[in-house]
Amino acid sequence: MLADAALGAGIAFCIAVLTTPVGVSGAVFLVPVQISVLQTPSPAVTPTNLLYNLIAIPGALLQFHRERRLASPLTRLLVLGTLPGVVIGAVIRVELLDQANAFLLVIAAVLIPLGAWLVLASPPRAAGPPDRDRRRQITLLALGVGTVGGIYGIGGGSILGPILVGLGFSVFEVAPAALTATFLTSIAGVLTFMVLSIGSEDVAPDWALGIGMGIGGLAGAYLGARLQSRLPEELLRRGLGILALALGLRYAVLGLT
Repeated sequence: MLADAALGAGIAFCIAVLTTPVGVSGAVFLVPVQISVLQTPSPAVTPTNLLYNLIAIPGALLQFHRERRLASPLTRLLVLGTLPGVVIGAVIRVELLDQANAFLLVIAAVLIPLGAWLVLASPPRAAGPPDRDRRRQITLLALGVGTVGGIYGIGGGSILGPILVGLGFSVFEVAPAALTATFLTSIAGVLTFMVLSIGSEDVAPDWALGIGMGIGGLAGAYLGARLQSRLPEELLRRGLGILALALGLRYAVLGLT
């Protein structure tokens, strides 16, 4: 168990360094690691990932706070939508998607479009301050993504971040907002799974693994946030897209066969 936690910490550190600069906690890439490498049982993968977010993300938020980039109107819109969505997703995950094959297909359904967006989207024109209709659309989008994030154990921010960048928002604005939303929705997700685990211990998080990955992610997220202004945005976006596509296609094949 300690060996798995140490291995998970090392992997989480490397992933967080690469993903934090674009507003992704790294949890989206830890799901296949948990399933294939660390043999975490389903559906404990989801609450374990949410636990990772709780520990890892404050490393990035601390750095963004020092840079005075943490509070923004976009942050409030994302939180307003993703917070209830992650609770809905957690219930769906336990009640409807408790089979391994179904979970693999959920992984693929999230990773493939996310990866395609990162690889194919070219930087659009910068978006101005959102009006009332745009704010409503962002909130509804956050609700839908939060639901998927609750199912997948990623809080939703890792999907919203690339979408918002593709819509013209700056990475410097999106990254703190997406990570803040992911952190807060992960709190709600962990609490929801703790309540659901009263009737079944199978849906409780793997505490040792989640804490181990979180500690590695905490250091990686802090370093990634510090490096954000020094890393080329296009390279990060396309590199993450290729990785997400490869993982999504692999698990789609496994889920269908």
